[in-house]
Amino acid sequence: MKKYLTKINKLRALIIKEVLTLFRDPRTRIILIAPPILQLVIFAFAVTLEVKNVSLLVCNLDKGKHGYELIQRFSGSPTFAKIKFTDNDKFQKAIDNQKAMAAINIPQDFSRNINAGKKASVQLILDGRRSNVAQIINGYVERIVSNYNKEIQLKKSNTNSSIVITTRNWFNENLIYLWFTIPSLVGILGMLVPLIITSLSIARERELGTFDQILVSPLVPHEILIGKTIPAILIGMLEASFICALGVMLFKVPFTGSVLLFYLALFMFIISIVGAGLFISSLSKTQQQSVLGVFIFMVPVVTLSGYAAPVENMPQWLQYVTSINPLKYFLIISKGIFLKDMPLADVWTNTWPLLLIGIFTLSFTAWFCSKRLE
Repeated sequence: MKKYLTKINKLRALIIKEVLTLFRDPRTRIILIAPPILQLVIFAFAVTLEVKNVSLLVCNLDKGKHGYELIQRFSGSPTFAKIKFTDNDKFQKAIDNQKAMAAINIPQDFSRNINAGKKASVQLILDGRRSNVAQIINGYVERIVSNYNKEIQLKKSNTNSSIVITTRNWFNENLIYLWFTIPSLVGILGMLVPLIITSLSIARERELGTFDQILVSPLVPHEILIGKTIPAILIGMLEASFICALGVMLFKVPFTGSVLLFYLALFMFIISIVGAGLFISSLSKTQQQSVLGVFIFMVPVVTLSGYAAPVENMPQWLQYVTSINPLKYFLIISKGIFLKDMPLADVWTNTWPLLLIGIFTLSFTAWFCSKRLE
């Protein structure tokens, strides 16, 4: 019993030393507090796949009713905030100079053809240099034109349509993009701080010359790793909790699931990240090398997580690579628990891979560090 108490006291001393080292340095305190808040605000509002405030150029050569009515549909849409009117000569110049993302040309015979029961056409010109935005705008325009076409058909027949399509979005009925972004940022920003802390821990000791003092202490290599792992896990849990609280209270994102399941998955996720951070730190001789290693690790992890692009859209061989990405699993859990009260079975389906990744990264790091410390 006395032997175990001695080990616990040694570990406690190392953990306290690590925490004091982090909070005594003013630069480290700033890194722990300021960037997550700033990144949460920036990412929540700036990093979005929604298309808003689109500048639309309209050339209405039709003097009839339907040309005017169609333009009013675009004016009433929240997507098209800037509508300018011009003639044909300025279409190409406005698109080339990026003064407008889209241009609509309504021909002279538009209303006449509709009144005569003939097919009426509208020309849509998009800026293809931003292909993703152009495709989204094309979908918006097609929906507005299609809805107006249905109105005309109903007025002509003077009867109610026998088929009515009612669209309902589950879990996010109003399609509020922040409800998708904030749960994802809990994982992305919650990963950043413990990754930086652990990646700098051993490298900082080497730079300051205190690493040799730890080696000659009564601590064995795996106890040193445990002492450096626990503070990072605690700080990572606190950072993620802080971001989660801001998302719920400030951005009004609903949290519908189990808090216990969320923290269980978060704990497994941070363990897997801490293992990767310690491995980066053990490879690095300087803090500069550690920061570079974090950058090299973060970019593919975020890119292949499904945050910006669905994993299902990736090539099959790349989807296999994402199976070892811990952020991919946690984003599924985070969005599921936040928005749709994900049940235990589904949470566990995405949690056990995190457990395996955490066991592997920590075990490999412990073995690697033991070899280097011998």
